[in-house]
Amino acid sequence: MLYVGRYRNFVSDFKRLEKKLSIEFKNKDLLKQAFVHRSYLNENPKFSLPHNERLEFLGDAVLELIVTEYLYQKYPKRSEGELTNWRAALVNAQSLAGTAKKLGFEEYLLLSRGEAKDTGKAREYILANTFEAFLGAFYLDQGLGKVREFIETHLINQLSKILKEGGWRDAKSRFQEEAQERVRITPTYKVLKEWGPDHAKHFVVGVFLGEELVAEGEGSSKQEAEEAAAREALKVKNW
Repeated sequence: MLYVGRYRNFVSDFKRLEKKLSIEFKNKDLLKQAFVHRSYLNENPKFSLPHNERLEFLGDAVLELIVTEYLYQKYPKRSEGELTNWRAALVNAQSLAGTAKKLGFEEYLLLSRGEAKDTGKAREYILANTFEAFLGAFYLDQGLGKVREFIETHLINQLSKILKEGGWRDAKSRFQEEAQERVRITPTYKVLKEWGPDHAKHFVVGVFLGEELVAEGEGSSKQEAEEAAAREALKVKNW
């Protein structure tokens, strides 16, 4: 179950997670901190650990380095543009959240009561950010080599499926091509909402065909949110 409201002793439960992942943290607090959402501290101000946003910041950089290095070495004849698209497909929020769910991370999130009730897009982004925070914690605890093994085992192994299904293709380009061919309209994108500190901004972007709002997408950058909106629009239109 999710940890909400008042603080409780969850040391034994994190031992279960370590066992499941075949990882033993030297600094147990780093592991726990990776799962502390900012909202949890609002209801538990005396909690002994800070939220996970600094770890997320670090983990994001570690993840990008490892995935980029892997693609660079594995595919020496591929262009920068192709590798960039493949990397984006591997490390987008949907992919990271899906991996976090498979690993059982959702069970260990420390959230406020309000956040715990939201199981939609907001939960997906919390899971994606938690996955990055976990990587940051793991890096600090055991170094780059161990994190590389973890990422190759649990995330990069999805690359073959992505390539086979064409999931790496730029959704914005695909949606524009389809829209121009089918309805002779060029899609436009508009920021509908944004929030968060400068180092952890989130954006909700809408994609429009004329006056019609076709779909919305969320991301940690405007570009990521636009891409997410285009992917959703392709589903909505069944294109």
